[in-house]
Amino acid sequence: MNKHPEYQYLDLLKHILEKGYRKVDRGTGDASFSVFGPQMRFDLSEGFPLLTTKKVFWKGVVEELYWFMSGQSNVSYLARKGVHIWDDYPYKIYKKKADKGTAPEMTKDEFVKKLVEDDGFAKAHGELPRIYGELWRRWPTRTAGRTIDQLAWAIQEVKNDPSAHNLIVNSWNPEYLYAMAYTEDASRFPICHNMYQFNVIDGKLSLHLYQRSADIFLGVPFNIASYALLTIILAQITGYKPGEFIHTFGDVHIYEKHLDAVKEQLKREPKPFPKIELDPSAKNIDDFTPDKIKLVGYDPYPALKAELSVSGGFYEKN
Repeated sequence: MNKHPEYQYLDLLKHILEKGYRKVDRGTGDASFSVFGPQMRFDLSEGFPLLTTKKVFWKGVVEELYWFMSGQSNVSYLARKGVHIWDDYPYKIYKKKADKGTAPEMTKDEFVKKLVEDDGFAKAHGELPRIYGELWRRWPTRTAGRTIDQLAWAIQEVKNDPSAHNLIVNSWNPEYLYAMAYTEDASRFPICHNMYQFNVIDGKLSLHLYQRSADIFLGVPFNIASYALLTIILAQITGYKPGEFIHTFGDVHIYEKHLDAVKEQLKREPKPFPKIELDPSAKNIDDFTPDKIKLVGYDPYPALKAELSVSGGFYEKN
């Protein structure tokens, strides 16, 4: 009998607990335990890899991926959908302005309410430049007014030449390395899941993500679901069956403050993975709105809550 694919994730948790090297974040003082360079592979014919040993925020996965795929970079879209996984980042920037006296003092709740209700405020304070949506769909060039739609290009390229080896979407640009999603005077941390490549073999489209830094407890379950869903969507657009989602890490870590929650999760046995149903009428990247995606048969254990380390880099929490 084949081992449940979710054990890849659980085994990596155990490995980090046993072998992880303790580090301390210079920005937050948070300690974590790290390993470097592991990989997980999920055959998407075996089900959709939405973790079952704790509930993952599915609405957040779908709305955030749509936010990326549609090229958006203003957090107000997510806040207005009731998805608050990115609220901390623009608020951190706003708080620095308030501390300097260049913006009125606000609590985080007041700030988010203003993002939702006030278009002008959202335009001024909800924008996170040089993040995923912009770099996937509107990569800025040195030619004034010209951008590159990396994702649309890669999709067209796989249609034209399924044997191509250059089907890469990159979010890592050294020119903007210390400006991604932060103002000049804010903390300087580049984004985390920084490039992916897709490939066609034997009539199946697979996607390989490289993630330079990963909070395995809060962020990785979200990242797995997001990029596995992207793989399934790209397969439908290009006319292939979904193949594998391959997830390669640089530094992958467990924060010390998450240890109790991790140990609780490791007591749980995985359940069958759910399935994804896509609206067959969606044939192009811009057709894929959240209502075109349906999750079937998800029966997870209850969620396990943990605190986000905001300046530890860019990842999503569930």
